[in-house]
Formats: sequence, C-alpha cells, structure tokens
Amino acid sequence: MRGSRNRAIILVIMVMVCLLVAAAAYLWTSRLMDSLTAYRSPLHLAPPASGQPMGSPITRRVVIVLVDALREDTSLRADVMPFLDELRRRGASAAMHSRPPSYSEPGYTTLFTGAWPDISDGPTLNVDYAQIPTWTQDNLFSAAHRAGLVTAVSSYFWFEKLIPQASVDASYYTPGEDRAADRAVVDAALPWLRAGDAQIALVHLDQVDWAGHHEGGPLDPRWDEAARRADDLLREIAGTLDLERDSLLVVSDHGQIDRGGHGGQDAIVLREPFVLAGAGVRPGRYGDIQMVDVAPTVAALLGAAMPASSQGRVRTEMLELPPGREAAIRDSLRDQQARLAAAYGKAIGREVTVAPSDDPVRSTQSAMTAARAARLKAERLPRVLIALVLVLVPAIALIRLRGRTVAWLLGGALAYVALFDFHYVVLAGWGYSLSSVTGETDLILTVCVGALVALLVAWIGVALGLGIFRRGEQDRRRRAAEITLALALVIVYLLALPVLVSYAVNGLLVTWTLPEFAMVFAGFLSALQVLFVALGGVVLAGIAWAIGWSKT
Repeated sequence: MRGSRNRAIILVIMVMVCLLVAAAAYLWTSRLMDSLTAYRSPLHLAPPASGQPMGSPITRRVVIVLVDALREDTSLRADVMPFLDELRRRGASAAMHSRPPSYSEPGYTTLFTGAWPDISDGPTLNVDYAQIPTWTQDNLFSAAHRAGLVTAVSSYFWFEKLIPQASVDASYYTPGEDRAADRAVVDAALPWLRAGDAQIALVHLDQVDWAGHHEGGPLDPRWDEAARRADDLLREIAGTLDLERDSLLVVSDHGQIDRGGHGGQDAIVLREPFVLAGAGVRPGRYGDIQMVDVAPTVAALLGAAMPASSQGRVRTEMLELPPGREAAIRDSLRDQQARLAAAYGKAIGREVTVAPSDDPVRSTQSAMTAARAARLKAERLPRVLIALVLVLVPAIALIRLRGRTVAWLLGGALAYVALFDFHYVVLAGWGYSLSSVTGETDLILTVCVGALVALLVAWIGVALGLGIFRRGEQDRRRRAAEITLALALVIVYLLALPVLVSYAVNGLLVTWTLPEFAMVFAGFLSALQVLFVALGGVVLAGIAWAIGWSKT
C-alpha cells in the first residue's frame, strides 16, 4: 500500500513539473520578446555631442533613393534594373553589409545614424506606427539641418516618427507600401527635385518589399516586376538631376529570403546594393562596405558634421575631394570617434581604451568591442555555471538510471527532435531565423502542430517498444502514465539545451546590449516547443491512463 501511495505521489509530482515547465516556457518567451521590443541603446539618455561640419559641400545636393528590401543579386541584374546598372557603370558601387536584426526600422536607423542597432537607439523590431520612437542619436537630417541645409523626405510613414521632424523642411508620408504608394511618393518628390530646393532628399520606394511579403518572395516573377518598376521610378528621379553637379545614392535597408521575409541573420538579408553616382564621386567597383559607412560618407559629400554616434567611416576612396579635405575628414573622424568612445564607456560602465592609430574608426570600434566583451564576460561566468549544473544534473540522473526504459525514452526524444525538424523545415518550409517568422500566430501554430504531432508519434513508438499496456491491472495504468510523462520530460531536457546555451550567452532577457540573434532564436524556438510538449505530455498521460483502464 505504501509503495502504491509513493508511486501515486511521484506521478502527481511529474504532472506538476510538466505544468510548471510549461508555465515557465510561456513566461520566458513572452518576456523575452517584450524585452527585445523595449530595448533601448546604452546611449539613449546620453548621446555623444555633435561635432563641427567637415567643410564646404563637394556636391550641390544628395538625393538618396532607398529601395526597400532590394537584394544585391536582384540589383545586379541588368535585365531587371537596367537604369541602376547604368548608374553602377558610371558611378561608385559596392556590396553593402548590414547586421541583424534585419528589419526595416533598425535598417533605416543604421543607414541615417551610422550606428549599428545595439547603440543606434532605433527600434529593434518593426513596431507599429504609434509605438515608433524618434531617433535620439544624431543623424544625417539633423546634421544637415544644423549646417543650414534644406532637407526633404518622401517616404513610407514610419519615417515621420523616426526622423526628428524639426530637421525636415519638406515632407510627404504615406501608409501605403505597394506600387500605387510608390507612385504617390515619387509624384510628391518630383516638384522638390525639379526646383532644386533641398540639399539632401530621401525618396523611399517600398513595392519590392511588398512583393516579397505579399507576392511570393524573390523567386516569384512579381518580385522582378516590382524591381523593374522601381528602376523606372529611379530613372524618373534621376531625370530631375544634373549629375555633373548633383549626387544620387541608391541603397536598401535589407534583403529577403527566397520565400519572402527578413529580420534574422541569414546572409542574403544582410547584403544590399550601394550605388553612388554624380558630383564628387570617383567611379569604380569598391568591393565591400558596411551599412554604417553610408551616413558619414553622405555627410562628407554635404560638408555636414559626422553623425555623432556613427560607427562607420567616410569612404574617401569613392570621393573626389578638394586638397586637404581628406586630412580634415580624418581629424573629424578622430574627434567624433573619441567622443563616441567616451560616451559608450560611461554608459556601459567600462573604460574604452583606444590605441593610437592612423585609422581612428578601426581602433575605436575595436576598443568599444573589447569593452562590451569585458562586461559580457563578467556577466556570463555565473550564468555558464548555472547552465552547466542544469545540464549535468539530469544527465547524471539518466546515466544512473540507464537501462532498457531509459534507452527507449532517449530514442523517443531523439525521434521527436528529428520529426519536429522535418515538419518545421521540410513540410512547413520555415528556417531557424527571425526571417522565417511571418507573424506571431503563424509561428505559434506551426510550432504547436509540429510539436504535438512529433510527440504523439514518438509516444506511440515508445509505448509499443516498452509494451506499457501489457502488465497487471493497477500497474498498467500507472506505468503507462509514468512512461508518458517521463518521455515528455526527457524531450523537455533535450529542448532545454539550446535555451540554456542562449541563457548562458545572452541572459534571460535583453537588457543593455542586443543578443546573438541566431542563438536567441534557437532558444526561443526550443522554449515554444517545451510549452507544447509539457502540456501535451500531461494530456497524453491522461490518455495512457484511460487506455490502461480500458484494458483492465
């Protein structure tokens, strides 16, 4: 009787553990996404002070055409974008590289502040219009406005919230994203461009991104059609300029994966076109540049101050500079980087020691990276120890309990992992990146179905292998439920490994710096599975008990 009571208590404890694990998974995934959305730069409240203008302009004006989501490989196709190909041949071009999160709002922020998402203080995800914060860090429009230049923006309405509107002299914003919206954006900009009033103008075209999200992605013919229409609009814009006196820059904020989507660390979404043509430009192919190089390079063309939080360099090799200007730019960069390093070090509580160098950007950014790494190392050590304990204790328990039952449970858990991955990657067509996430509901449903189906198949295999329904009356019911819950908990253990790795490296929540996105997504995806496996295990345990009862 006592043994029966003890086993009943164990069964209740296993049920409670499953329910607690499910609750913990739900709370962590919810809080993690909330903390990522709410993330603000360490420089949020104390941005570095702006510097002095770099000199007189070397162009009459700069018009920036931002073709949203344009992949570099698409931009290189002369049959799709013939006018962009013409600009590339007569101007300076490069492959531009960005960093995750590869969403539009952080991409826009990096382009115009020259700062990577962890310090730029822009949104880390694409938040709704009402929640979009205005840039707290210095940016091209504010720097141009301080220099007395006229600024203009015609774009998607997110820019209305991002750019400090006191720094914008003329504007048109639309909530539309398709070809009709692009037509309206260009129609609004053409009068300004023909009049030549603005020294810096942004024209934002969004229909390529629309095609990626709503018309099948980059492998669908409609993607090329959207890019071709964007190229036609680019030709119209260039027709208002005198490229002997004006400069035209064509860039993008991110790419898209083949099935459509962006946001993660996929190589294809982190590589964009950069084409600069016209006055002050030295034509040629320039290999690779970084997205943070755009803002300081445009500032140099305009003679404006370097955006104060910029982490990029002026691509002087692309510019026709007057005598002495390169030395002045180098001095401006050294001053700006010194102020940035001091502000960043104070913000994160670590000294940023910059070694003397002829390349102030490289030395400063190396020093900032080292300071960030030093703080992360100190924070990670206790987390690594906790994660190791949580990994080793269950592993030791499984080793001590080794035998036929444990072998079947481990085999069932591995089968679950294989089946879930097959459903997630092959059948559903998702990838291990934020780029695959088309929406919160779609992700939850995909993970839920995959996890429950994989759990059910693994459970049937273990039940048949161990013959859990071929025992005496009382033992059959209890053992069937115990084995079912044990299988769910072993699967939870395997799924917890990516969660623990993410915890050790990134912490529980996003705080003062952005996480390693591939790692945090792996942990997030595993935690979602834990939620459904733990709850599904409790339900299956009830089913196993009922089957055992029916066989009495």
